[in-house]
Amino acid sequence: MVMQFTHALRHFVSATFIGVSMMSVSAQSPYDPDIEALIKNMTIEEKVGQMTQLNLDVISKGEIYNLVEPHQLDAEKLKKALVDYHVGSILNCGGHAYTREHWREIIGEIQRVATKETRLGIPIIYGIDAIHGANYTLGSTLFPQQIGQAATFNEMLVARAAEITAYEVRASGITWNFSPVLDLMRNPQWSRCFETFGEDVLLAKNMTHAAITGYQGATLTNDPVKVAACMKHFLGYSMPRTGMDRTPAYISDILLREYFLPTFQEAVQSGAATVMINSGEINGIPVHANKKIVTDLLRTELGFEGVAVTDWEDIMKLNNFHKVAPTMKDAVRMAIDAGIDMSMVPNNYEFCDLLVELVKEGTITEERLDVSVRRILILKKKLGLFENPMPAADNNYAAFGNASGKLVSQLTAEESITLLKNANQLLPLDAKTKILVTGPGADSYTMLNGAWTRTWQGTDTKWDDPSVASIYDALKNMGGENVQYVQGCTTSALSDYQAALTAAQQVDVIIACMGELPSTEIPGNIQDMHLDKAQLDYISMLSATGKPLILLLTESRPRIIRDIEPNCNAILQLYYPGDMGGVAAANIIYGKVNPSGKLPYTYPKYANALLWYDHKHTETMDVDFGNDAFDPQWTFGYGLSYTIFEYSNLYISNDTMTSAGLTVSVTVKNTGSRVGKEVVQLYLSDQFASITPSVKRLKAYQKIELQPQESRVITFQLTPEQLQFVGADLQWIAEPGWFDVSINGSKTSFYYKSN
Repeated sequence: MVMQFTHALRHFVSATFIGVSMMSVSAQSPYDPDIEALIKNMTIEEKVGQMTQLNLDVISKGEIYNLVEPHQLDAEKLKKALVDYHVGSILNCGGHAYTREHWREIIGEIQRVATKETRLGIPIIYGIDAIHGANYTLGSTLFPQQIGQAATFNEMLVARAAEITAYEVRASGITWNFSPVLDLMRNPQWSRCFETFGEDVLLAKNMTHAAITGYQGATLTNDPVKVAACMKHFLGYSMPRTGMDRTPAYISDILLREYFLPTFQEAVQSGAATVMINSGEINGIPVHANKKIVTDLLRTELGFEGVAVTDWEDIMKLNNFHKVAPTMKDAVRMAIDAGIDMSMVPNNYEFCDLLVELVKEGTITEERLDVSVRRILILKKKLGLFENPMPAADNNYAAFGNASGKLVSQLTAEESITLLKNANQLLPLDAKTKILVTGPGADSYTMLNGAWTRTWQGTDTKWDDPSVASIYDALKNMGGENVQYVQGCTTSALSDYQAALTAAQQVDVIIACMGELPSTEIPGNIQDMHLDKAQLDYISMLSATGKPLILLLTESRPRIIRDIEPNCNAILQLYYPGDMGGVAAANIIYGKVNPSGKLPYTYPKYANALLWYDHKHTETMDVDFGNDAFDPQWTFGYGLSYTIFEYSNLYISNDTMTSAGLTVSVTVKNTGSRVGKEVVQLYLSDQFASITPSVKRLKAYQKIELQPQESRVITFQLTPEQLQFVGADLQWIAEPGWFDVSINGSKTSFYYKSN
């Protein structure tokens, strides 16, 4: 049945459908007669417009990055973008979050002009970075950042958070979410570590599937509570050699395929509708100009059929930063040849003018434009934008920002928070304990949420939500007069520390809330992995009081705390736990919740020893020729509980694995007096392989809950696929040989016999 296009499009469908051949359709895009009819009747300029994405600032009153407040669209600028240049997509937020009403007003007017005042009436698709909730809509539910979500080892919570995010983004009239980040965290210096699902391939793959299906559902077909997901950033973005954002990465083909590709492959298989391309370069070639990655690998090998969008200004950067394109015209040609569908330009019309010029002179064919335009229009149709481009009424989304969503946020935060140290079982505290809460994160909304919170960097306190309980607020609500607060220091300088030291004499316990101010991308680059000196000095001062000291960390990446760790009796890693993080932390501190988070990355002890847990055997060699060089503060998968889990009876069904696989089981018992959740982690070690094997790799896990004294047998099914690695020929292979299975220190072995 022909969908209900605009009046102009209906005419084109009836007039031109006959004779449209399936042979003209890219093999990588589904055939749709309505879309083909529309493409056939588009001008070059209209096709280029569909491939263009502009920043909201360009069509708003005021100057770019300095808009008139309160925000207003500029009618003449809007007409220029949509009517004159036929722009197909708008993104961003004009500097800060808006109310739902304003979002619907903005997008409603954009869609009105696009569908009523242009020749073809094609609706725009609006994109936003809603990475831990609908963070650019006021009153939305904000969840822990991705790194905290990964620490839960609970895919159901991640999927539910994505569902709520999709619902609230759609409630704002927006249909495209630039999330999730699927880059593997392999350089802990990098400013965007907190946006990832951690350093392990299996964990990140599982979280990828949960997030994509949460955003999009089983199929992305005109569902008013789902959005198009965007897997980003393809490929290898998270491992810059220096750790500085958007700087060169040097990644072997084996490493690229074995570690960085699997999350994207999982996303493609899960139906991800769009992809954002890596801003950086790999082995000297900017990814936006690398056809082997953008087309051969992404399209041909992975079979991705959706829309590939650039990141911010990245075609321009081929000319003015990467220096591989002598002119902007060359940059446009290189990116289109590589396989880019849509350019996040985002602040001018140069891309449009140059691409039209390239087509008219014959350098780029119009058929090449058709391939990208087809993908873009199919996406718009899947989202239902042709049928109903206008934002839905407010009462269609009655659950926006409600208590149910906040509860999911709280549960996610509670399961993410990771207990790293608890000397002499200092935690949990009794409600009567006298507490001094101190430090820059103690009463800070921004340090609960991190970047991408109401503003890009997330540091503008003007947009703080007064209804959100900080860590201090939440502790005060539970402990009453027994809880007092003195800041003591900022993230970078001592402040009223003398008052804090005086107050410390009157309490039983000090809770110091340390970490990083929010930051991301290039503004988040750092020169030193250590926690800031002022905070380290302040912790030493607090320790000198002799009072038990609990350290709470909210940070973008694992900042080194080696020198102060011995001074702390207990340490909790909060990551960036979101709006409900203060309540979650208080619940754990007072024992209402038993912590169950596990580190999704290796926490380094030394700035020059930034190894991941699945390192190679040669990386364990120490200066005494032993095997103790891998000495992190805490390793991947580590996390304590208020109860004790005892492991026993590691069992393997056969000492030889064939194509049928085998079964591994272990008994886990909660020997304590508290109910608790445990992540049972199974690691494999390939004893010998043609490519140097890792010391161990996580291959399976289950998160379970056990009552006091409850015992349970946990079973894993292992298959030859889990033994595979990328060989010298860049193909996945499982070689015959001996493998070790380890669970919580217990180990057994089996021999793999290939057929």
